[in-house]
Amino acid sequence: MISDGIGLVLTVAAIPFFVGGSVGLLRFPDFFTRLHALTKADNLGLGFVVIGGIATADSWTVVLKLLLVWFLVLVSSSTAAHLMAHSELAKGIAPWSKR
Repeated sequence: MISDGIGLVLTVAAIPFFVGGSVGLLRFPDFFTRLHALTKADNLGLGFVVIGGIATADSWTVVLKLLLVWFLVLVSSSTAAHLMAHSELAKGIAPWSKR
């Protein structure tokens, strides 16, 4: 009963991070800052969802699967963000700077 409440609170705590990443995607001035907002906010939001799921998990296999999914998303999103940023830099697109 208590673990269900903890899981719910942690899952609801992820909402501001997902919303913040979405707002950053829409409001930030260039590709690099938008990419940063999405990867950081969504990874942290997913962390709260995973920890909330762990709090309500019935077995260790579910916990390990949740942690594996979180790890794979962290690795793949950071790798994809790095590759996209490198591609934009190679095209000669410079990061935004306040001039």
